Amino acid sequence: MKMIRMEVLAKDEVELIHSSTLELLETTGIMVDSPEARALLKENGAIVDDNSKNIWVKFPEELVKEQLKHVPDSFTLWGADGSFSFTVDTKTTQFATVGTPVKIYDPESKRGVRKTIMEDTIKQIRIVDSLKNIMCSHVDVWPNDVPFLELHCHAIKAWAENSRKPYGLGCYGGLASQDMMNLTSIIVGGDEELINRPRLIGFFNPTSPLMLTKIMLNGLFVFAKYKQPTIIAPAASAGSTAPVTLAGLITQTNMEILSSITLTQLINRGAPIFYSTMSAPMDPPTGNVAWGAIETGLITSAFAQLGRFYNIPSRGPGAVTESKVFDIQNGYERFMTLLCAANSGVNYITCAGTYESSLSEALELLVIDDELIDIIKRGMEGVRVNEDTIAMEEIKKIVTTTRNFLGTKHSVKNIRKELFVAKLADRNRRGTWKKRGSKDIIQNAHEKVEEILQKQMGPGIDPEVEKKLAEYTKKVASRTMDDYQKAEGMDESAGTDSVPGIKLD
Repeated sequence: MKMIRMEVLAKDEVELIHSSTLELLETTGIMVDSPEARALLKENGAIVDDNSKNIWVKFPEELVKEQLKHVPDSFTLWGADGSFSFTVDTKTTQFATVGTPVKIYDPESKRGVRKTIMEDTIKQIRIVDSLKNIMCSHVDVWPNDVPFLELHCHAIKAWAENSRKPYGLGCYGGLASQDMMNLTSIIVGGDEELINRPRLIGFFNPTSPLMLTKIMLNGLFVFAKYKQPTIIAPAASAGSTAPVTLAGLITQTNMEILSSITLTQLINRGAPIFYSTMSAPMDPPTGNVAWGAIETGLITSAFAQLGRFYNIPSRGPGAVTESKVFDIQNGYERFMTLLCAANSGVNYITCAGTYESSLSEALELLVIDDELIDIIKRGMEGVRVNEDTIAMEEIKKIVTTTRNFLGTKHSVKNIRKELFVAKLADRNRRGTWKKRGSKDIIQNAHEKVEEILQKQMGPGIDPEVEKKLAEYTKKVASRTMDDYQKAEGMDESAGTDSVPGIKLD
């Protein structure tokens, strides 16, 4: 029997959260900081309070229900060269990383971490490309040695050159998001190919409480237009940016998600979505977010249930921890949150390879998390019970012999089906462990990282494509901050026609 799925909400509790969400959306609404988004919502029946200083939009129940009908319950993602793909749906679970770290583990550094550079970004992409269970990267290592305004250009080139798996980026602005589409279209052979076989995952983050920001909405319009699957991910903190009660947090962030989904479907019906959470409790003594808390697991589990209720693929965090070192806290928090997410049926679990509130990356943790996923997958298979596995005849035979069960036909037949063999965890006796160098799991993982980096070879980039990417990046590099402000509507007096690099030549 397979492991029983973890559920933290009863059926009537799911329905109460849903009905409360719809009532609040209709009577209270969401602050929508984008004239374009407000106009589209108003055109389709939303109530826009134009007289309010902070412009609130109320979402009629029927508008929300109608748009929820159009969200796909599955979609397929492809790697840059089209040789690799995987499907996200409401019944299976995939694993990935997350796009937040700005520091990386470095034992030679005085603090144990240092700022990330482009070389780290490339190594991270290459490691993920080689792992069995981690299916996608998300600009996980932000390079600090390239100009911020052109960072996405360098990241996309590094991805296309070094990985066969899909890639994720933030919906941070319409201009940068359009760059992402243009660059990826150059790589894959055109817009039509990109739309029909999506390569990118977008991160759209509502700001809790109850706000959809202009800069993110600008990016959302682009990702939805190109039908690149988008993670709608509030990151509320219970007791800080959301009610302290978990049910209150879940209801508020459900408002943020459903309003964003409604808008996405109005932009482009059928645009694929991840129904997502990145929410966690506030730690009362410090006021900091506590992603490694048990309540994070409970929140994530609730959103897995709500995702099934809406029949939309869910996304949630796993392997998250506040620990700053590789200690027991790091281990138990990352395993606990990963197990909660997987056993709750979350369809896309992120954050592999990160620690310190997902602000730091360790390549060693990437390969450890890949093994943790194998362990969790084995646990979820449960115990096989049938006449063969009960092994009555084997037990009877042992009474008449002096031997044990080592090497019997029954053991040989079933051992790979029953027993997981760890590759990084050491299960030797102390003497053997000492003879082999007394290595801890981080040292074993580091050796695995070095082995991968010696062997992994990405698909590379055609010289003509590389030339086009360089030309496009040069245009992006010529922009100023004023160009970005104009493009994002921060300076309403100017349009985007003069901004370099928006259109494909």
